[in-house]
Amino acid sequence: MSRRHAAEKREVLPDAKYGDRILTKFMNNLMIDGKKSVAERIVYNALERVEDKIKRAPVEVFHEALENIKPSVEVRSRRVGGATYQVPVEVRPERREALAIRWLIIATRNRNENTMEERLAGELLDAVNSRGTAVKKREDTHKMADANKAFSHYRW
Repeated sequence: MSRRHAAEKREVLPDAKYGDRILTKFMNNLMIDGKKSVAERIVYNALERVEDKIKRAPVEVFHEALENIKPSVEVRSRRVGGATYQVPVEVRPERREALAIRWLIIATRNRNENTMEERLAGELLDAVNSRGTAVKKREDTHKMADANKAFSHYRW
């Protein structure tokens, strides 16, 4: 890791259909082997399924689902005098977004539906209703931070 300066953040272009930057980041994370058109097709079809199910704007539903997944605190390991403590810390906004996207994709891939579109649509609907694996991951992270609140004075 360079000590000189932090890497500059690249700005992603908004997606073609909805003009949303976060949706583009989601597609880029979902993409495997550089197959962006496949990722786009999966996301757009899943959003259409969601729209058919709950009759709301699909991008609005996507953002609400992400909000329900974003963690506000997490634990980080901190070594103090030979012991390692799990210290609860606030999560930066960019990292909150990145974690939410990552957890949503992992939860989607672990579902049992037949196609990726069905899995993504199902996980988005679950996340909007504050249930599902991705939301559970956030709850577990918050519980762990709450359990280790005693070590918060080791924060750096």
